[in-house]
Amino acid sequence: MTTIHDTAVRGFASDNYSGVHPEVLAAIAAANEGHQISYGEDAYTERLQELFVEHLGEGVESYPVFNGTGANVTGLQSMLPRWGAVVAASTAHINVDEGGAPERVAGIKILNVPSDDGKLTPELIDREAWGWGDEHRAQPLAVAITQSTELGTLYSVEELRAITDHAHALGMRVYMDGARISNAAAALDLPLRAFTRDAGIDVMSFGGTKNGALLGEAIVVLNPEASTGLTYLRKLNMQLASKMRFVSAQLVALLENDLWLRNARHSNAMAQRLRTGVEAGIADGSIRGVAFTQKTQSNGLFATLPDGVADRLREHFRFYDWDASRNEVRWMCSFDTTEDDIDAFVAAIAEITGG
Repeated sequence: MTTIHDTAVRGFASDNYSGVHPEVLAAIAAANEGHQISYGEDAYTERLQELFVEHLGEGVESYPVFNGTGANVTGLQSMLPRWGAVVAASTAHINVDEGGAPERVAGIKILNVPSDDGKLTPELIDREAWGWGDEHRAQPLAVAITQSTELGTLYSVEELRAITDHAHALGMRVYMDGARISNAAAALDLPLRAFTRDAGIDVMSFGGTKNGALLGEAIVVLNPEASTGLTYLRKLNMQLASKMRFVSAQLVALLENDLWLRNARHSNAMAQRLRTGVEAGIADGSIRGVAFTQKTQSNGLFATLPDGVADRLREHFRFYDWDASRNEVRWMCSFDTTEDDIDAFVAAIAEITGG
């Protein structure tokens, strides 16, 4: 097959827009030779389990799945009884971007609370963590957080520990949506275990798709007492891959030789370059009317633009509105974003806003 898209097109809409990292493609090809047992009894899924043990310690269990929504829905479903509810930030992916899948597929009530920076705190959790024993209320039995958050912000280890200690004291379990967990690890400059298992997280997802994989995430159970039935729920939720070796091989390629961190460090660095370039333009007057609305701590930036600027910029670089009512946009960087991409984008912002 010949290439049918314009390979020169670049954008900042999503880290899902990028292709597959060459090392991941090579891993898929390497896994393609010969026959392997289906449904996870293959050498690559076994190796993936070994790698998660190396990163997170003995006793963890990993379950490869197709995508982030599947990981979140299935992981949370394994943590909650039929009457359970989960407390999450109003900006959380499970609340905003999963088409009602947690409610429709898993039967989970989401109790969402507003958060200006996408992060929960014990005080915010308490807004919905009440009503235990009330038969008229879905029982708040889990907390879901995202690292890094949907607003590109990060939880520190201390913030995570405060949440898990508080939740556990209330009899609640804690789930971490790790769609961009690699970006968090790179930004925090900490081992994966330090801000997950050692911080009290019970179950997490490990994202691959946004960090150089073709597809594939993993549900990782850090506390076996907090999760049950994943062997059956993964199949029930249509997340059990028959040729699982091809999902696992991608995650193995990311975790071996620190490709997951190399990719994330690069995308984070490109986001910082973009912010630095825009801020320099604001300072010298070549960029006007642009303001950032969140800290840039991972690979996403959030900014407000003057009227009409976003649509003019999108003639050259695709990106999404975040809150169109106040001209707020989101710019995402990927493992394959280049310095030339950033510099061209900054130049376009200056040309449109500073003229």
